[in-house]
Amino acid sequence: MSTLLQDDIKNALKAVKYPGYSRDIVSFGLIKEIAAANGAVSVSMLLTSANAAAAQQIKAESEQVLKSLPGVTHVHVQVNQPAAAPGATAGASPGAGQNRVTGVERIVAVASGKGGVGKSTVSVNLACALQHLGARVGLLDCDIYGPSIPLMMGINERPGLNADEKMIPPTSHGVKLMSIGFLLADDQPVIWRGPMIQRTIQQFITVVDWGELDYLLVDLPPGTGDAQLTLCQTVPLDGGVIITTPQEASLGVVRKGIAMFEKVNVPLLGIVENMSYFTTPNGERVEIFGHGGGRAEAERRKIPFLGEVPIFTEIREGGDRGVPVAVSGPTKPAGRVFIQIAEALRLQLG
Repeated sequence: MSTLLQDDIKNALKAVKYPGYSRDIVSFGLIKEIAAANGAVSVSMLLTSANAAAAQQIKAESEQVLKSLPGVTHVHVQVNQPAAAPGATAGASPGAGQNRVTGVERIVAVASGKGGVGKSTVSVNLACALQHLGARVGLLDCDIYGPSIPLMMGINERPGLNADEKMIPPTSHGVKLMSIGFLLADDQPVIWRGPMIQRTIQQFITVVDWGELDYLLVDLPPGTGDAQLTLCQTVPLDGGVIITTPQEASLGVVRKGIAMFEKVNVPLLGIVENMSYFTTPNGERVEIFGHGGGRAEAERRKIPFLGEVPIFTEIREGGDRGVPVAVSGPTKPAGRVFIQIAEALRLQLG
């Protein structure tokens, strides 16, 4: 079989989208083997989700597009997938399979290519906004070196233990929380190497009794290095959200964040532009960091744009006193922004 024919087969399979997603099965890395001879084409795929309906749809659509190729007279498509685990979600994403967290429907990473863009601020308000909309929500703080979730959520207590020796996550504003900040003394620095961080994150997923959750948000550390890639591969993610500010310096690293998620086959759920503009008391709109860069990048990359967050003094004040604006004023302009972003995210997750 020539390399050209292999490319033809792969290109044809790019027309098959993973059910419920805008990305194709090739970009998700599901194609494992391709063989062809005398008009017969055989393709082997590996899904990490145990969703039987998704497998059947992928198989049927793949057979259809392959039969349309010139010279192809026989098609065999084999779709391999793991057995459904207890507590696994029927609609799990293609990147989600082997280690689903029992009781947790969707796990979403919130990431930024660089620090200082308000990623944790968006994470806490997004979690509280989803809870306001009636969802059962957990928030996992994976920023081991600079945990800020305890401060922003107004809680600092050690987790309890249940009968199975699993940690019971503290709850604030109706959101279940876990952070290394709950396990350290005040101002105690974390001086760890990568493997220790990886083990800690794994424990936060597997040794925490999250209970029944609709959404578990994972606040990733800033950047796109080895630690972030490891976290994305360790945590069974259903999608990722990128936080940016409008200026080009932030957008440059956003592209690296997008590439990071693509590398580990995590679907991009959307981009949020933080610090979009500031409105003075007399009504003048000031675009301190520029404006519209996040939306433009989303349109350029064909990624959903979830919304923009203006600079509101109430957002900063809410984070400092441990009461996010999505809790203190969900119907006011500052809080309503996060409610709208949460609604857009729910739409993307189906």
